[in-house]
Amino acid sequence: MSTLLIAAISCMVLALTFYTIGVFAERKTGILLNWHALIFWFGFVFDTAGTTIMSKIFGRGFTFNLHSVTGLIALLLMAFHAIWATIILIKKDDKAKQTFHRFSLFVWIAWLVPFVLGIFIGMNQ
Repeated sequence: MSTLLIAAISCMVLALTFYTIGVFAERKTGILLNWHALIFWFGFVFDTAGTTIMSKIFGRGFTFNLHSVTGLIALLLMAFHAIWATIILIKKDDKAKQTFHRFSLFVWIAWLVPFVLGIFIGMNQ
């Protein structure tokens, strides 16, 4: 296994770890906190890094297949999610802080689709 592949896999696992901790900690507390947003940003950064490294390994840009399309959607959702969480915290919107967890769970589930697809694709190569 190449060093780049190990780095990419490590980044994706870290993205999963951070995002899962952030989403479920937010659900447990019932309110969006500053550290949740920070964890969402870490998840996004590691997912972006992992995706970038994977694209370098395979030497091709975006291709229209299920994994690429769901991955792009998930990455955009993660960016929007982290940005929106940050805006809510800056504005100190208490109502939004209490309902944000619903969107967080949706984004987490949407992110899991390309993550799991990537595992299956990787196992078949």
